[in-house]
Amino acid sequence: EVQVVESGGGLVQAGKSLRLFCAASGFTFDDYAIGWFRQAPGKEREGISCISGSDGSTYYETSVEGRFTISSDTDKITVYLQMNSLEPEDTAVYYCAATKAPLCGSYYLHNYYLMDYRGKGTLVTVSS
Repeated sequence: EVQVVESGGGLVQAGKSLRLFCAASGFTFDDYAIGWFRQAPGKEREGISCISGSDGSTYYETSVEGRFTISSDTDKITVYLQMNSLEPEDTAVYYCAATKAPLCGSYYLHNYYLMDYRGKGTLVTVSS
């Protein structure tokens, strides 16, 4: 089955770090743009970062730039989201999604439902 699966969420104190994983099943990320999205309680889903499988280029929304880092493994099977200096406002369900596109960017982060494969999410809770 072709899918993406997130993992790595949990409870963490403010100021600490957490690393999320997005694993591809049934395909590799070579020709895909892979994005991380999140949805906080009572808020709309927002795209926060993406990486291009073709050349490894990355994009960040201002809300996470400088604190979060997106990367992928050399086999193009797993995409990571390293989250540092976490804040209670980062509490959300984090989703990974992939779409066949040469480069990622804000267009895909603003159009979650255009992504070809969307995971079920992993919960991140940041306590103050």
